[in-house]
Amino acid sequence: MPLTESLPVADISACCTPITREPMDAGGAEILAKSLKALADPARLRLLSLVASHEDSEACVCDLTEPLGLSQPTVSHHLKVLVDAGYLEREKRGTWAYYSLTPNALESVSALIGGL
Repeated sequence: MPLTESLPVADISACCTPITREPMDAGGAEILAKSLKALADPARLRLLSLVASHEDSEACVCDLTEPLGLSQPTVSHHLKVLVDAGYLEREKRGTWAYYSLTPNALESVSALIGGL
């Protein structure tokens, strides 16, 4: 896989050893860095928190714009980045998109960083 592409979070643990067990190779570091870059934005971190704490652990994009104080296109962009990185899943229902956390996505990243 070219280094310009990134793997979804769910696939990171398959390519990378926790950094506390052995040195990470350049390819693994590139993949993990791209995944972490998706989290390295205050709006995206808030979106993850809003979705996770929302009723049934899912939220419509329409529920996320006001709490962030951002426009709908900006929120949709941040949600797309999180979906592409594998942190969120998207389900289309009628004209609305609903987002939920990808199972074990955050635990997978945490295990790679902390060596859990």
